[in-house]
Amino acid sequence: METDVTCDVVVIGAGPGGYAAAFRSADLGRRTILVEKASILGGVCLNVGCIPSKALLHAVAVKDAALDLAEHGIRFDAPTVDLERLRGWKSNVVSRLTGGLARMAKMRSVEVWQGHARFVSDRRLEVTDEKGQRRSLGFEQTIVASGSAPIPLPFAPDDDRIWDSSRALELRYVPQRFLIVGGGIIGLEMATVYASLGSKVDVVEMSDGLMPGADRDLVRVWEKRNMARLGSVLRETRVTSMDAREDAVWVTWQDKNGVTGEARPYDAVLVAVGRSPNTRDLGLDAAGLVANAKGFLAVDKQQRTSVPHILAIGDVTGQPMLAHKATHEGHVAAEVAAGLARGFDVRQIPSVAYTDPEVAWCGMTESEAEVRGIPYAKAVFPWLASGRALANDRADGMTKLLFDPDTHRLLGGAIVGVQAGDLIGEVALAVEMGADATDLGRTIHPHPTLVESIGLAAELFEGVCTDLPPARGK
Repeated sequence: METDVTCDVVVIGAGPGGYAAAFRSADLGRRTILVEKASILGGVCLNVGCIPSKALLHAVAVKDAALDLAEHGIRFDAPTVDLERLRGWKSNVVSRLTGGLARMAKMRSVEVWQGHARFVSDRRLEVTDEKGQRRSLGFEQTIVASGSAPIPLPFAPDDDRIWDSSRALELRYVPQRFLIVGGGIIGLEMATVYASLGSKVDVVEMSDGLMPGADRDLVRVWEKRNMARLGSVLRETRVTSMDAREDAVWVTWQDKNGVTGEARPYDAVLVAVGRSPNTRDLGLDAAGLVANAKGFLAVDKQQRTSVPHILAIGDVTGQPMLAHKATHEGHVAAEVAAGLARGFDVRQIPSVAYTDPEVAWCGMTESEAEVRGIPYAKAVFPWLASGRALANDRADGMTKLLFDPDTHRLLGGAIVGVQAGDLIGEVALAVEMGADATDLGRTIHPHPTLVESIGLAAELFEGVCTDLPPARGK
Protein backbone atom coordinates (compact mmCIF):
# COMPACT_ATOMS: atom_id res chain seq x y z
CA MET A 1 0.00 0.00 0.00
CA GLU A 2 1.32 3.43 -0.95
CA THR A 3 1.53 5.46 2.25
CA ASP A 4 3.41 8.69 1.52
CA VAL A 5 0.90 10.64 -0.58
CA THR A 6 -0.29 13.83 1.11
CA CYS A 7 -2.09 16.93 -0.06
CA ASP A 8 -3.70 20.09 1.20
CA VAL A 9 -7.31 19.17 0.41
CA VAL A 10 -9.04 15.90 -0.44
CA VAL A 11 -12.55 16.06 -1.83
CA ILE A 12 -14.57 12.84 -1.56
CA GLY A 13 -17.06 12.68 -4.41
CA ALA A 14 -17.07 14.33 -7.84
CA GLY A 15 -20.69 15.43 -8.14
CA PRO A 16 -21.69 19.09 -8.65
CA GLY A 17 -20.67 19.99 -5.10
CA GLY A 18 -17.51 17.89 -5.08
CA TYR A 19 -15.98 19.05 -8.33
CA ALA A 20 -16.93 22.66 -7.53
CA ALA A 21 -15.12 22.36 -4.19
CA ALA A 22 -12.08 20.72 -5.78
CA PHE A 23 -11.81 23.24 -8.60
CA ARG A 24 -12.22 26.19 -6.24
CA SER A 25 -9.57 24.77 -3.90
CA ALA A 26 -7.17 24.41 -6.81
CA ASP A 27 -7.94 27.95 -7.96
CA LEU A 28 -6.94 29.11 -4.48
CA GLY A 29 -3.50 27.54 -4.95
CA ARG A 30 -3.93 24.44 -2.83
CA ARG A 31 -2.82 20.96 -3.85
CA THR A 32 -6.13 19.16 -4.31
CA ILE A 33 -6.98 15.50 -4.88
CA LEU A 34 -10.48 14.51 -5.96
CA VAL A 35 -11.56 10.96 -5.08
CA GLU A 36 -14.47 9.48 -7.03
CA LYS A 37 -15.60 5.85 -6.99
CA ALA A 38 -17.08 6.03 -10.52
CA SER A 39 -14.94 6.10 -13.64
CA ILE A 40 -16.50 9.39 -14.82
CA LEU A 41 -16.74 12.71 -13.03
CA GLY A 42 -20.04 14.48 -12.47
CA GLY A 43 -21.79 12.29 -9.91
CA VAL A 44 -25.45 11.38 -10.05
CA CYS A 45 -26.56 14.76 -11.40
CA LEU A 46 -24.55 14.78 -14.61
CA ASN A 47 -24.50 11.04 -15.27
CA VAL A 48 -27.79 9.55 -14.08
CA GLY A 49 -29.87 12.43 -12.76
CA CYS A 50 -30.39 16.10 -13.58
CA ILE A 51 -28.82 16.24 -17.03
CA PRO A 52 -30.06 13.04 -18.71
CA SER A 53 -33.55 13.55 -17.28
CA LYS A 54 -33.71 17.08 -18.66
CA ALA A 55 -32.54 15.85 -22.06
CA LEU A 56 -35.40 13.35 -22.16
CA LEU A 57 -37.89 15.88 -20.81
CA HIS A 58 -36.87 18.29 -23.57
CA ALA A 59 -37.35 15.64 -26.23
CA VAL A 60 -40.85 14.68 -25.13
CA ALA A 61 -41.83 18.33 -24.62
CA VAL A 62 -40.94 19.11 -28.24
CA LYS A 63 -42.89 16.05 -29.42
CA ASP A 64 -45.95 17.02 -27.41
CA ALA A 65 -45.76 20.65 -28.51
CA ALA A 66 -45.64 19.57 -32.16
CA LEU A 67 -48.77 17.48 -31.69
CA ASP A 68 -50.54 20.38 -29.99
CA LEU A 69 -50.03 22.50 -33.09
CA ALA A 70 -52.68 20.45 -34.89
CA GLU A 71 -55.32 22.60 -33.20
CA HIS A 72 -53.76 25.67 -34.81
CA GLY A 73 -53.56 24.38 -38.35
CA ILE A 74 -50.11 22.78 -38.47
CA ARG A 75 -50.18 19.02 -38.60
CA PHE A 76 -47.40 16.45 -38.58
CA ASP A 77 -47.45 12.74 -39.18
CA ALA A 78 -47.78 10.63 -36.06
CA PRO A 79 -44.36 10.60 -34.33
CA THR A 80 -42.24 7.49 -34.19
CA VAL A 81 -39.73 6.99 -31.40
CA ASP A 82 -36.31 5.50 -32.12
CA LEU A 83 -35.21 4.58 -28.60
CA GLU A 84 -31.66 3.75 -29.65
CA ARG A 85 -31.10 7.19 -31.20
CA LEU A 86 -32.85 8.91 -28.28
CA ARG A 87 -30.59 7.08 -25.83
CA GLY A 88 -27.58 7.97 -27.93
CA TRP A 89 -28.47 11.65 -27.99
CA LYS A 90 -29.00 11.68 -24.21
CA SER A 91 -25.66 9.92 -23.67
CA ASN A 92 -23.90 12.39 -25.94
CA VAL A 93 -25.18 15.31 -23.88
CA VAL A 94 -23.85 13.63 -20.73
CA SER A 95 -20.50 12.78 -22.34
CA ARG A 96 -19.91 16.34 -23.47
CA LEU A 97 -20.38 17.63 -19.93
CA THR A 98 -18.41 14.94 -18.12
CA GLY A 99 -15.60 15.17 -20.66
CA GLY A 100 -15.45 18.89 -20.03
CA LEU A 101 -15.06 18.25 -16.30
CA ALA A 102 -12.13 15.93 -16.88
CA ARG A 103 -10.42 18.58 -19.00
CA MET A 104 -11.03 21.28 -16.40
CA ALA A 105 -9.60 19.07 -13.66
CA LYS A 106 -6.46 18.59 -15.74
CA MET A 107 -6.18 22.30 -16.49
CA ARG A 108 -6.35 23.05 -12.77
CA SER A 109 -3.87 20.29 -11.85
CA VAL A 110 -6.52 18.56 -9.74
CA GLU A 111 -5.39 14.97 -9.36
CA VAL A 112 -8.27 12.49 -9.71
CA TRP A 113 -8.18 9.15 -7.92
CA GLN A 114 -10.77 6.58 -8.87
CA GLY A 115 -11.87 4.45 -5.95
CA HIS A 116 -13.82 4.24 -2.73
CA ALA A 117 -12.56 6.47 0.06
CA ARG A 118 -12.71 5.43 3.69
CA PHE A 119 -11.32 7.23 6.74
CA VAL A 120 -8.63 5.39 8.69
CA SER A 121 -8.02 8.41 10.92
CA ASP A 122 -9.02 12.06 11.00
CA ARG A 123 -6.01 12.87 8.79
CA ARG A 124 -5.84 9.92 6.43
CA LEU A 125 -7.98 8.05 3.92
CA GLU A 126 -7.69 4.63 2.39
CA VAL A 127 -8.76 4.57 -1.26
CA THR A 128 -9.65 1.23 -2.83
CA ASP A 129 -10.00 1.03 -6.60
CA GLU A 130 -12.18 -1.36 -8.61
CA LYS A 131 -9.37 -3.95 -8.74
CA GLY A 132 -9.10 -3.98 -4.95
CA GLN A 133 -5.80 -2.13 -4.87
CA ARG A 134 -5.47 0.24 -1.92
CA ARG A 135 -3.68 3.54 -1.52
CA SER A 136 -3.24 5.69 1.58
CA LEU A 137 -3.84 9.41 1.29
CA GLY A 138 -2.98 11.97 3.93
CA PHE A 139 -4.54 15.41 4.00
CA GLU A 140 -4.59 18.69 5.84
CA GLN A 141 -8.33 19.09 5.26
CA THR A 142 -11.02 17.07 3.55
CA ILE A 143 -14.43 17.89 2.12
CA VAL A 144 -17.01 15.10 2.19
CA ALA A 145 -19.22 15.34 -0.89
CA SER A 146 -20.19 11.71 -1.34
CA GLY A 147 -23.80 12.42 -2.36
CA SER A 148 -26.79 10.15 -1.94
CA ALA A 149 -28.43 7.03 -3.33
CA PRO A 150 -32.05 6.02 -3.98
CA ILE A 151 -33.87 4.45 -1.05
CA PRO A 152 -35.03 0.93 -1.99
CA LEU A 153 -38.18 -0.75 -0.74
CA PRO A 154 -37.04 -3.49 1.65
CA PHE A 155 -39.54 -6.02 0.32
CA ALA A 156 -38.83 -5.40 -3.36
CA PRO A 157 -37.33 -8.46 -5.10
CA ASP A 158 -34.11 -8.28 -7.08
CA ASP A 159 -35.57 -7.99 -10.57
CA ASP A 160 -34.58 -6.01 -13.67
CA ARG A 161 -38.12 -4.71 -13.98
CA ILE A 162 -37.92 -2.89 -10.66
CA TRP A 163 -36.10 0.36 -11.31
CA ASP A 164 -34.54 3.19 -9.41
CA SER A 165 -34.23 6.61 -11.07
CA SER A 166 -30.88 5.74 -12.63
CA ARG A 167 -32.27 2.65 -14.31
CA ALA A 168 -35.35 4.55 -15.50
CA LEU A 169 -33.06 7.01 -17.28
CA GLU A 170 -31.38 4.19 -19.19
CA LEU A 171 -34.52 4.12 -21.37
CA ARG A 172 -34.00 0.47 -22.26
CA TYR A 173 -37.64 0.07 -23.26
CA VAL A 174 -41.03 1.74 -22.82
CA PRO A 175 -43.16 -0.42 -20.51
CA GLN A 176 -46.80 -0.66 -21.49
CA ARG A 177 -47.90 -0.86 -17.84
CA PHE A 178 -45.70 1.33 -15.63
CA LEU A 179 -46.04 1.99 -11.90
CA ILE A 180 -44.27 4.84 -10.15
CA VAL A 181 -43.97 4.50 -6.38
CA GLY A 182 -43.56 8.03 -5.07
CA GLY A 183 -45.29 11.16 -6.34
CA GLY A 184 -42.45 13.58 -5.71
CA ILE A 185 -40.46 15.53 -8.26
CA ILE A 186 -38.36 12.61 -9.53
CA GLY A 187 -41.37 10.33 -9.89
CA LEU A 188 -43.46 12.92 -11.71
CA GLU A 189 -40.65 13.90 -14.06
CA MET A 190 -40.31 10.25 -15.07
CA ALA A 191 -44.10 10.02 -15.37
CA THR A 192 -43.92 12.92 -17.84
CA VAL A 193 -41.30 11.16 -19.97
CA TYR A 194 -42.82 7.70 -20.06
CA ALA A 195 -46.43 8.84 -20.46
CA SER A 196 -45.37 10.88 -23.48
CA LEU A 197 -43.53 7.88 -24.93
CA GLY A 198 -46.63 5.72 -24.62
CA SER A 199 -46.66 4.08 -21.20
CA LYS A 200 -49.84 3.80 -19.15
CA VAL A 201 -48.53 5.30 -15.92
CA ASP A 202 -49.99 4.74 -12.45
CA VAL A 203 -48.68 6.66 -9.42
CA VAL A 204 -48.82 5.69 -5.74
CA GLU A 205 -47.96 8.33 -3.12
CA MET A 206 -47.93 7.90 0.68
CA SER A 207 -48.75 11.52 1.54
CA ASP A 208 -52.06 13.27 0.90
CA GLY A 209 -50.78 15.13 -2.16
CA LEU A 210 -48.40 14.93 -5.08
CA MET A 211 -45.15 16.91 -5.24
CA PRO A 212 -44.69 17.42 -1.47
CA GLY A 213 -43.04 20.75 -0.73
CA ALA A 214 -44.93 22.69 -3.38
CA ASP A 215 -48.01 24.74 -2.52
CA ARG A 216 -51.25 22.96 -3.36
CA ASP A 217 -52.50 25.68 -5.73
CA LEU A 218 -49.47 25.06 -7.93
CA VAL A 219 -49.98 21.31 -7.90
CA ARG A 220 -53.62 21.73 -8.89
CA VAL A 221 -52.53 23.45 -12.10
CA TRP A 222 -50.22 20.51 -12.83
CA GLU A 223 -52.98 18.03 -12.07
CA LYS A 224 -55.46 19.76 -14.37
CA ARG A 225 -53.17 19.21 -17.33
CA ASN A 226 -51.80 15.78 -16.41
CA MET A 227 -54.44 13.67 -14.67
CA ALA A 228 -56.05 12.68 -17.97
CA ARG A 229 -52.75 11.39 -19.37
CA LEU A 230 -52.09 9.21 -16.31
CA GLY A 231 -53.88 6.10 -15.15
CA SER A 232 -54.55 5.61 -11.44
CA VAL A 233 -53.15 8.25 -9.07
CA LEU A 234 -53.49 6.98 -5.51
CA ARG A 235 -52.70 9.31 -2.61
CA GLU A 236 -52.35 8.32 1.05
CA THR A 237 -51.52 4.84 -0.19
CA ARG A 238 -48.47 2.70 0.38
CA VAL A 239 -47.15 -0.27 -1.55
CA THR A 240 -47.06 -3.36 0.66
CA SER A 241 -45.66 -6.08 -1.58
CA MET A 242 -44.13 -6.88 -4.96
CA ASP A 243 -44.08 -10.30 -6.56
CA ALA A 244 -41.82 -10.68 -9.60
CA ARG A 245 -43.48 -13.31 -11.78
CA GLU A 246 -42.64 -14.30 -15.34
CA ASP A 247 -45.51 -12.31 -16.87
CA ALA A 248 -45.19 -9.13 -14.76
CA VAL A 249 -44.36 -7.58 -11.41
CA TRP A 250 -47.51 -7.93 -9.35
CA VAL A 251 -47.95 -5.12 -6.83
CA THR A 252 -50.33 -4.68 -3.92
CA TRP A 253 -50.96 -1.59 -1.83
CA GLN A 254 -52.91 -0.40 1.15
CA ASP A 255 -54.93 2.80 1.49
CA LYS A 256 -55.16 5.10 4.52
CA ASN A 257 -58.00 3.01 5.95
CA GLY A 258 -55.89 -0.13 5.89
CA VAL A 259 -57.77 -1.63 2.95
CA THR A 260 -55.57 -3.75 0.68
CA GLY A 261 -56.54 -3.91 -2.99
CA GLU A 262 -56.06 -6.71 -5.45
CA ALA A 263 -52.57 -7.15 -6.91
CA ARG A 264 -51.99 -5.41 -10.23
CA PRO A 265 -49.49 -6.43 -12.94
CA TYR A 266 -46.82 -4.04 -14.27
CA ASP A 267 -44.14 -4.36 -16.90
CA ALA A 268 -41.87 -2.07 -14.86
CA VAL A 269 -41.96 -0.37 -11.47
CA LEU A 270 -40.00 2.78 -10.60
CA VAL A 271 -39.27 3.21 -6.89
CA ALA A 272 -38.82 6.94 -6.23
CA VAL A 273 -39.48 7.28 -2.51
CA GLY A 274 -36.47 9.40 -1.64
CA ARG A 275 -32.70 9.29 -1.27
CA SER A 276 -30.33 8.56 1.61
CA PRO A 277 -26.82 10.01 2.15
CA ASN A 278 -23.75 8.00 1.16
CA THR A 279 -22.07 8.12 4.58
CA ARG A 280 -22.48 4.63 6.00
CA ASP A 281 -19.34 3.18 4.40
CA LEU A 282 -16.97 6.10 4.88
CA GLY A 283 -15.42 4.95 8.16
CA LEU A 284 -16.72 7.98 10.00
CA ASP A 285 -15.88 6.51 13.40
CA ALA A 286 -12.18 6.46 12.56
CA ALA A 287 -12.31 10.18 11.89
CA GLY A 288 -14.26 10.97 15.04
CA LEU A 289 -17.46 11.76 13.14
CA VAL A 290 -20.98 10.66 14.00
CA ALA A 291 -23.87 10.83 11.57
CA ASN A 292 -27.45 11.17 12.76
CA ALA A 293 -30.02 8.38 12.59
CA LYS A 294 -30.69 9.07 8.90
CA GLY A 295 -27.01 9.18 8.01
CA PHE A 296 -26.62 12.95 7.65
CA LEU A 297 -23.62 14.92 8.92
CA ALA A 298 -24.27 18.08 10.94
CA VAL A 299 -22.33 21.15 9.76
CA ASP A 300 -22.12 24.79 10.76
CA LYS A 301 -22.45 27.78 8.41
CA GLN A 302 -18.84 27.28 7.31
CA GLN A 303 -19.67 23.67 6.33
CA ARG A 304 -17.44 22.37 9.15
CA THR A 305 -18.35 19.11 10.87
CA SER A 306 -17.66 18.40 14.54
CA VAL A 307 -14.05 17.77 13.44
CA PRO A 308 -13.10 21.28 12.24
CA HIS A 309 -10.68 20.26 9.48
CA ILE A 310 -13.29 17.90 7.99
CA LEU A 311 -16.01 19.71 6.08
CA ALA A 312 -19.13 18.34 4.39
CA ILE A 313 -21.40 19.57 1.62
CA GLY A 314 -24.37 18.58 -0.51
CA ASP A 315 -26.69 15.66 0.06
CA VAL A 316 -24.73 14.32 3.05
CA THR A 317 -25.65 17.44 5.04
CA GLY A 318 -29.43 17.09 4.65
CA GLN A 319 -32.32 18.62 2.77
CA PRO A 320 -32.81 19.99 0.28
CA MET A 321 -30.85 17.53 -1.83
CA LEU A 322 -30.25 19.80 -4.80
CA ALA A 323 -27.25 20.18 -7.11
CA HIS A 324 -27.25 23.99 -6.99
CA LYS A 325 -27.22 23.95 -3.20
CA ALA A 326 -24.27 21.54 -3.24
CA THR A 327 -22.33 23.71 -5.70
CA HIS A 328 -22.78 26.79 -3.54
CA GLU A 329 -21.74 24.85 -0.43
CA GLY A 330 -18.72 23.49 -2.30
CA HIS A 331 -17.44 26.99 -2.95
CA VAL A 332 -18.02 27.94 0.67
CA ALA A 333 -16.20 24.87 1.98
CA ALA A 334 -13.20 25.36 -0.30
CA GLU A 335 -12.86 29.00 0.68
CA VAL A 336 -13.28 28.30 4.39
CA ALA A 337 -10.66 25.55 4.14
CA ALA A 338 -8.32 28.11 2.55
CA GLY A 339 -8.84 30.50 5.45
CA LEU A 340 -11.21 32.92 3.77
CA ALA A 341 -14.13 34.52 5.59
CA ARG A 342 -17.06 32.71 4.00
CA GLY A 343 -20.28 31.13 5.20
CA PHE A 344 -23.43 29.54 3.81
CA ASP A 345 -25.90 32.32 4.56
CA VAL A 346 -28.77 32.39 2.07
CA ARG A 347 -32.38 33.53 2.17
CA GLN A 348 -33.66 31.08 -0.41
CA ILE A 349 -32.86 27.89 -2.30
CA PRO A 350 -34.99 27.43 -5.42
CA SER A 351 -36.76 24.16 -6.21
CA VAL A 352 -37.99 23.13 -9.65
CA ALA A 353 -40.05 20.24 -10.97
CA TYR A 354 -39.30 19.98 -14.69
CA THR A 355 -42.66 18.47 -15.48
CA ASP A 356 -45.23 19.84 -17.92
CA PRO A 357 -46.11 22.39 -16.74
CA GLU A 358 -42.99 23.15 -14.74
CA VAL A 359 -43.44 24.01 -11.07
CA ALA A 360 -40.88 26.24 -9.34
CA TRP A 361 -40.65 28.03 -6.03
CA CYS A 362 -38.12 29.82 -3.83
CA GLY A 363 -37.96 31.55 -0.48
CA MET A 364 -40.91 31.08 1.83
CA THR A 365 -43.83 29.07 0.54
CA GLU A 366 -47.40 29.80 1.48
CA SER A 367 -47.67 26.41 3.21
CA GLU A 368 -44.55 27.11 5.24
CA ALA A 369 -45.77 30.55 6.29
CA GLU A 370 -49.06 29.10 7.50
CA VAL A 371 -47.39 26.31 9.46
CA ARG A 372 -44.93 28.72 11.10
CA GLY A 373 -47.57 31.36 11.76
CA ILE A 374 -45.72 34.02 9.78
CA PRO A 375 -47.98 36.81 8.48
CA TYR A 376 -47.87 37.36 4.74
CA ALA A 377 -49.80 38.92 1.90
CA LYS A 378 -49.84 37.50 -1.60
CA ALA A 379 -50.48 38.50 -5.18
CA VAL A 380 -51.31 35.99 -7.90
CA PHE A 381 -51.08 36.98 -11.54
CA PRO A 382 -52.96 34.49 -13.75
CA TRP A 383 -51.38 33.72 -17.10
CA LEU A 384 -54.80 34.05 -18.69
CA ALA A 385 -53.94 37.77 -18.66
CA SER A 386 -50.50 37.23 -20.20
CA GLY A 387 -50.29 38.00 -23.90
CA ARG A 388 -47.23 35.77 -24.34
CA ALA A 389 -48.85 32.84 -22.52
CA LEU A 390 -51.93 33.16 -24.71
CA ALA A 391 -49.78 33.38 -27.84
CA ASN A 392 -47.99 30.22 -26.71
CA ASP A 393 -51.35 28.54 -26.08
CA ARG A 394 -50.15 27.89 -22.54
CA ALA A 395 -52.22 30.21 -20.39
CA ASP A 396 -52.66 27.51 -17.73
CA GLY A 397 -49.95 28.97 -15.51
CA MET A 398 -49.70 31.59 -12.80
CA THR A 399 -47.13 33.63 -10.90
CA LYS A 400 -47.50 34.01 -7.12
CA LEU A 401 -45.52 36.34 -4.89
CA LEU A 402 -45.57 36.52 -1.08
CA PHE A 403 -44.80 39.78 0.71
CA ASP A 404 -44.31 40.99 4.25
CA PRO A 405 -47.60 42.85 4.88
CA ASP A 406 -45.83 45.67 6.74
CA THR A 407 -42.60 46.27 4.80
CA HIS A 408 -43.79 44.88 1.43
CA ARG A 409 -40.50 42.99 1.24
CA LEU A 410 -40.59 39.88 -0.93
CA LEU A 411 -40.63 36.72 1.19
CA GLY A 412 -40.91 34.13 -1.58
CA GLY A 413 -42.53 33.27 -4.83
CA ALA A 414 -43.75 30.43 -6.99
CA ILE A 415 -44.49 29.92 -10.66
CA VAL A 416 -46.31 27.13 -12.45
CA GLY A 417 -46.23 27.05 -16.24
CA VAL A 418 -43.88 26.53 -19.16
CA GLN A 419 -40.32 27.70 -18.42
CA ALA A 420 -41.10 28.22 -14.73
CA GLY A 421 -37.67 26.85 -13.84
CA ASP A 422 -36.03 29.66 -15.80
CA LEU A 423 -38.43 32.37 -14.63
CA ILE A 424 -37.94 31.62 -10.93
CA GLY A 425 -34.39 32.96 -11.16
CA GLU A 426 -35.60 36.56 -11.01
CA VAL A 427 -37.69 35.83 -7.94
CA ALA A 428 -34.73 34.08 -6.30
CA LEU A 429 -32.52 37.10 -6.89
CA ALA A 430 -35.19 39.46 -5.59
CA VAL A 431 -35.60 37.46 -2.37
CA GLU A 432 -31.83 37.26 -1.88
CA MET A 433 -31.39 40.99 -2.45
CA GLY A 434 -34.25 41.96 -0.14
CA ALA A 435 -36.35 43.57 -2.88
CA ASP A 436 -39.83 44.84 -2.17
CA ALA A 437 -42.96 45.03 -4.32
CA THR A 438 -42.07 48.50 -5.63
CA ASP A 439 -38.62 47.30 -6.74
CA LEU A 440 -40.18 44.51 -8.77
CA GLY A 441 -43.16 46.43 -10.08
CA ARG A 442 -41.12 49.40 -11.27
CA THR A 443 -38.52 47.25 -12.97
CA ILE A 444 -39.31 47.49 -16.68
CA HIS A 445 -39.74 43.97 -18.02
CA PRO A 446 -39.72 43.16 -21.74
CA HIS A 447 -43.12 42.70 -23.36
CA PRO A 448 -44.60 40.35 -24.36
CA THR A 449 -42.83 37.80 -22.18
CA LEU A 450 -43.64 35.37 -19.44
CA VAL A 451 -41.15 36.98 -17.08
CA GLU A 452 -43.17 40.20 -17.01
CA SER A 453 -45.76 38.29 -14.98
CA ILE A 454 -43.41 38.76 -12.01
CA GLY A 455 -43.53 42.54 -12.29
CA LEU A 456 -47.28 42.44 -12.92
CA ALA A 457 -47.83 40.34 -9.78
CA ALA A 458 -45.90 42.95 -7.79
CA GLU A 459 -48.00 45.72 -9.35
CA LEU A 460 -51.11 43.76 -8.43
CA PHE A 461 -49.95 43.66 -4.82
CA GLU A 462 -49.38 47.41 -4.83
CA GLY A 463 -52.80 48.03 -6.39
CA VAL A 464 -51.43 49.63 -9.55
CA CYS A 465 -51.79 46.79 -12.07
CA THR A 466 -53.66 47.87 -15.23
CA ASP A 467 -53.55 44.44 -16.88
CA LEU A 468 -56.35 43.08 -14.67
CA PRO A 469 -59.73 44.49 -13.58
CA PRO A 470 -59.50 46.79 -10.55
CA ALA A 471 -60.01 45.29 -7.15
CA ARG A 472 -63.56 45.65 -5.82
CA GLY A 473 -64.07 48.98 -4.06
CA LYS A 474 -61.25 50.76 -5.91
